[in-house]
Amino acid sequence: MTWSEVIGQEEAKERLMQMVREDRLPHAMMLCGPVGSGKLALAIAFACELLRGHGGTEARGRENTSTAESFLVPPYPRTPALPNIEPMLQKLEHPDLHFTYPTIKLPSMKSDYKPVSDDFAKEWHELVMQSPYFTMEEWMEAMGGENQQAIITAGESDDLVRKLSLKSSQGGYKVSIVWLPERMNIECANKLLKLIEEPPQQTVFIMVSEEPEKLLETIRSRVQRIDIRKTEQEAIRQALIERRGCDEDSAQRISRLVNGNWIAAMEELQADSEKGLFLDMYKTLMRLAYQRKIKDLRKWSEQMAAMGREKQRRWLTYFLRMTRESFVYNFKEQDLNYMTADEEAFAQNFARFINENNILPISDLANLAIRDIGQNANAKIVFFDFALQIIVLLLQK
Repeated sequence: MTWSEVIGQEEAKERLMQMVREDRLPHAMMLCGPVGSGKLALAIAFACELLRGHGGTEARGRENTSTAESFLVPPYPRTPALPNIEPMLQKLEHPDLHFTYPTIKLPSMKSDYKPVSDDFAKEWHELVMQSPYFTMEEWMEAMGGENQQAIITAGESDDLVRKLSLKSSQGGYKVSIVWLPERMNIECANKLLKLIEEPPQQTVFIMVSEEPEKLLETIRSRVQRIDIRKTEQEAIRQALIERRGCDEDSAQRISRLVNGNWIAAMEELQADSEKGLFLDMYKTLMRLAYQRKIKDLRKWSEQMAAMGREKQRRWLTYFLRMTRESFVYNFKEQDLNYMTADEEAFAQNFARFINENNILPISDLANLAIRDIGQNANAKIVFFDFALQIIVLLLQK
């Protein structure tokens, strides 16, 4: 993979390569940013650059390094790239490139077995090769576990210790990409902390996080955080035209609508996007809550409960966005709104019910539901209670 496959993010690319040029490459870094910003794509492209041998200048001693510098990876002597490296990187099959990601326990696995990334290596490789821009929901579908909670187990950290203890096959860096480290269980997090504190020689950890605040503070303090911004609107517009064959008008509309999220841009191009379902569920909730139809709201909550937990969390995130857009719609400033034609059609009559008195309580309610669903609370109870409270909040004027 090369930098050209990353949508936009020129500033982030330059910052990463500057660290290499100046021999200031940390042994552990964490790319943080919103969904669809290209964090994983950046991590993979950067890892490939390191493995190609773009690793710095002649090695030199660091006997007199400061405490801060002790967290840096010393540069290794740069040697001509071996002829077989590029084909391996194009297929992401380089032996010194390791991926760690959340997994699930399949019914065929023993009760005491701790799943590891290698159990789903085929599915991961196929998904990443299709595109490094994907969501947790797509990964769950690829694993066949949409109704489960994916985590990174302690078995994964043990496996990672074994892999990274081996000598580099090409004489350069070993790169470990950890996708969504916030999904590590506590046992895994503690083991990974020790590995980061005492990293194997010439090893670089690149974490890719969407919710870094959920990580252990001790881990956050030992990695260099790099915040990745939303993808530039112009970069998305150009990519839609050049890579997806969109016409100028469609590319302009979509690039503005998705607000820096390339994954959302791809969803907009798909006729069967779940956004239509999410909007229908949103409209149904608000109409039934306004009409105070308790029995129908109970049926609605049962429909929501029938979805997988990841999908439930996605809908709640959509709920937050749609509610925010409805509130902003009241200001009659078109440049501030980012809605589809169908969403705007609903907001024309509904927006007046979202005001300064209930926007924050409604947002807090949705965030609480996201937390409860994430903690495996009974979904029927969560969504029925959620719906009942919406009745009260819609009455606030």
